[in-house]
Amino acid sequence: MIYGDMQKKREIALKKVKDAINADGGTTLLATGITGDDARFALAAVEAGARMLEPNHPAVALARGHKGVTSMHAAEEVRHEIDFDEMCRVTAGVRAVVGHEIYITVGIPGSFTETMPTPFTDEQAYALSRAGADGVHTHKSTLADLKDMVELCHKFGMLVDAYIAHPTDRHLFGIPAESPQQVADTAKAMQDIGVDLIGLMTGMSYEGVEAGEIPDVVRKRLEALIKVTTVPTLAEGGINPVNFKAFIGTGVNILVVGTAFDDIARKAVTDTVKIFLER
Repeated sequence: MIYGDMQKKREIALKKVKDAINADGGTTLLATGITGDDARFALAAVEAGARMLEPNHPAVALARGHKGVTSMHAAEEVRHEIDFDEMCRVTAGVRAVVGHEIYITVGIPGSFTETMPTPFTDEQAYALSRAGADGVHTHKSTLADLKDMVELCHKFGMLVDAYIAHPTDRHLFGIPAESPQQVADTAKAMQDIGVDLIGLMTGMSYEGVEAGEIPDVVRKRLEALIKVTTVPTLAEGGINPVNFKAFIGTGVNILVVGTAFDDIARKAVTDTVKIFLER
């Protein structure tokens, strides 16, 4: 009885995405990390012009110091332990602060390729949608699991952004595909099962690259993805203020940036504390 309603909800969410892309000249920002899970920094990002935000459970694990983690690499190992209800609280808080015009996609326990059984249920999808999520940020590593995720999220009015990864990545954040042709074939398969936004994991997560460039192999894989898809495209992993213009040159629609914000915020706190304590 809510199929039509939820289809309308997805249409509104997709319009938010396309409006953000168009407003920023074809390539926009999806702000995550500290700007996604802390309402204060989420508001700061939005006030600066960001139109898309992403709270996610590994970032919350890092923010809460869960199991003593102090890096995103470590947080990825325990992310599945974050309570689902906590992600709903984070989402609701961010939504309350930034308003309804901002697109929010949420990474939750069960939407990634987890190391322990972590189901994502109808009841949870309903709760996340009611908390204010426009979409679900997924890093599933098989098309079968991803198809199940798409059907469940669509049922409760949420879009799905999903990713293609390289088989040798330290953390498998998507469907594995190595060559540009394999990337293209995988992207088409993802689009066929209803994925709403398709991204490429650069393999540079948490480190980035120097000199304002991106590796040629990454560029070729990204261009292969963009060429065959009609849905909005994303690039995630290691994008920072030094190299982001090189990504814009590929024609990708959305740059997912998180660790760069974390690093900048950390340095700002360190430098400011030193000012107060220096004599």
